[in-house]
Amino acid sequence: MEVSPDRLEMPAPEADVLARIRYLIRLTRHNQASFGKAIGVDAASVSRVLSGRTAPSESFLNRIVVNLGVSKKWLREGSDVPFPRVSAKESTKELQGAPVYNIDVTAGTMPLSRMFTEERIIGRMSLPGLNPELPIVRVSGDSMIPKLTPGCYISIRPMSLDAPLSWGQIYVVVLPDFRLVKYVRRHANPDYVILHSANPDYDDIEVCRSDIEGLYIVENIINHDFVA
Repeated sequence: MEVSPDRLEMPAPEADVLARIRYLIRLTRHNQASFGKAIGVDAASVSRVLSGRTAPSESFLNRIVVNLGVSKKWLREGSDVPFPRVSAKESTKELQGAPVYNIDVTAGTMPLSRMFTEERIIGRMSLPGLNPELPIVRVSGDSMIPKLTPGCYISIRPMSLDAPLSWGQIYVVVLPDFRLVKYVRRHANPDYVILHSANPDYDDIEVCRSDIEGLYIVENIINHDFVA
């Protein structure tokens, strides 16, 4: 018989981290595979952690915190509540770290400026050199391997379309039908730019500058082993 999530008994504070992870899986109605997908970890790694063969690493815990919006204090210590609510009256200055959004920057066509809403914030990240005022988003796909691993996060700064481009830097380029994360290179024709992938299996793309609807320069790359 399936147990309703609202009838689950939350682990006592003295319970271990593994007990709280198992509780989260039941609470969110996940199985091992879907839980792994939700936090960006392969099912085999989740299985090793849940079976006790591998202790949950700091990276594993950080992925739960950021991707599911779970309180890290609760996950590690058992204090606080699993999903703390932030009052609408709280000043964003009281929140620590750069906002992490539940946005796959390479999927969809909606302008990013309309997607950066409070409802999409799933956590915050604090790292040396990370600007707390810039949004952090997720990257999918393998076109920028090995520079950007699938599922990694990037901190991005919006740029004016009239601003000079920093050739050879990584940008999020917003086009009418899709968004791309690519190196931007100089084209022989000043009306065009070249979008270059780190993965040699992908060809360069020539784009007319007038077709670009938005530009965000990538300021920081946070691969899997970040600290939330």
